[in-house]
Amino acid sequence: MEDDGLMRCGDGVMRCWWCVGDALYEHYHDTEWGRPSGDDRYLFEKVCLEGFQAGLSWITILRKRENFRKAFRNFDIEQVARFNTRSVERLLKDAGIVRHRGKVESAINNAQRAIEMIEAFGSLAAFFWQFEPSKKERPKQFTKDVVMKLVQTPESVALSKELKRRGWSFVGPTTMYALMQSVGLVNDHLDGCGVRKAAMRERREFRAPGERPRK
Repeated sequence: MEDDGLMRCGDGVMRCWWCVGDALYEHYHDTEWGRPSGDDRYLFEKVCLEGFQAGLSWITILRKRENFRKAFRNFDIEQVARFNTRSVERLLKDAGIVRHRGKVESAINNAQRAIEMIEAFGSLAAFFWQFEPSKKERPKQFTKDVVMKLVQTPESVALSKELKRRGWSFVGPTTMYALMQSVGLVNDHLDGCGVRKAAMRERREFRAPGERPRK
């Protein structure tokens, strides 16, 4: 039964409405979405996939994820940065991914920019985690209505602007807020969702680059 965006699934777990009914989507919701990560390869993968998702549904990308990983050398930043014109043509013939020239070329460009960023900041994680909002800037309650309005935030706008300034593409503020949700920079699981507290606990235990130990 749905209760303000929550649905009790067959296994008895209350989940956010948007994932319910698809086993792959529910697994993603339970194990990845909102969970903090400081892994550069994973962060780069998510930036790329969120860019490919623009104009499409996330479940479409999720179902093609393994194909994307194979096509993009498991999103190894150094390898993708070396892709060339022949690589682009190969990818545009790959029916297992989203065949959009602009998005394919963007992924290659962003890999090259990611290398520059790692040289400047030490890691992608060190850069991205600067944009985590403070608790006082977050909603006090997380209902469906609240989360539906969180399309972009001042932090996602700032992140988008800085990435664009550094030459990244397909990194608009809405896309970047979706990234923030997916890699745990924010936790938008609804109040009452069976995963929200676990994601909160992981964030307490996680140490973002440069973050001072919590008392």
